[in-house]
Amino acid sequence: MLQGLIYAVISAACFGSMAILIKFGYAAGMDGAVMMQTRFTLATVMLFFYLLVKSPRMLRISLRDLGKCAFLGLVVCWMQTSCFVYSLETIPASTAALVLYGHPMAVTLLSSRFLHMRINRVVILSLGLVMIGCCLVFYDAFLREVNGTGLAYALGAMATFSVYVILIQVLLKGIKPLTATFYVIGFAAVSFTLSGDIYAWGSMNMEQAGISLALGLFPGLLAATLQYTAIERIGSAYACIFSSVEPVITLAAAAIFLGEPVVQLQIWGAVLIILGIVVPNLHQREPVPAN
Repeated sequence: MLQGLIYAVISAACFGSMAILIKFGYAAGMDGAVMMQTRFTLATVMLFFYLLVKSPRMLRISLRDLGKCAFLGLVVCWMQTSCFVYSLETIPASTAALVLYGHPMAVTLLSSRFLHMRINRVVILSLGLVMIGCCLVFYDAFLREVNGTGLAYALGAMATFSVYVILIQVLLKGIKPLTATFYVIGFAAVSFTLSGDIYAWGSMNMEQAGISLALGLFPGLLAATLQYTAIERIGSAYACIFSSVEPVITLAAAAIFLGEPVVQLQIWGAVLIILGIVVPNLHQREPVPAN
């Protein structure tokens, strides 16, 4: 459990940087689809050379497993990421993140229904702490008028991400995490290149290139690899609960890099989220992920 927790938390920290980097990208004049095109393409290239040097055999995959990765990358990942990125064009990052973080509840319910995960008191307590904490962290989202289109995109991101993590556990079972990550993000790179601008690579300035590299490394390569590893170790529901530390990371990063103020209510929310993550690890019995 502890090892899976560490993977999930580091993955969440990397994913938490995405909203900040996307805001920087928009400010630098970049398009949402182009940012994701560079994110997934650079992540794929970096992982390819890493596997080529460390273990070329991990690049091998059966046609059946390749088809599963293609579906996740070309369809599900593209839909989820597109919805989240486009939501940030019209609504604040805090509002989009608040809506997205309904996914631990959704994934737990889906895991109970389709993966036969047992929801005990510890899981319910953990979810309750996390959800209340997220609401406090993003309390200001309730005080704003929300653009309907942006809200619809954020809800779409939450729904597709919930399905996505369940499908990772089901479809990619038995595939090594690094192998699965390489092919899924590779196919995602193809889908965003088709929907983006293939000529954007030649027109980037140094600032845009730096943002693209950061997107490829942190919310691209590291986040996806560690997320898949966490799901393999502890299952999709617990991985989502533990990754709920992401709003805390986003809050801190927004305060440091964007100068957004942090109030006491948000600090209490961060404490509740951390408690929600710690609770399952204090439970004596090690939960076994559903097969």
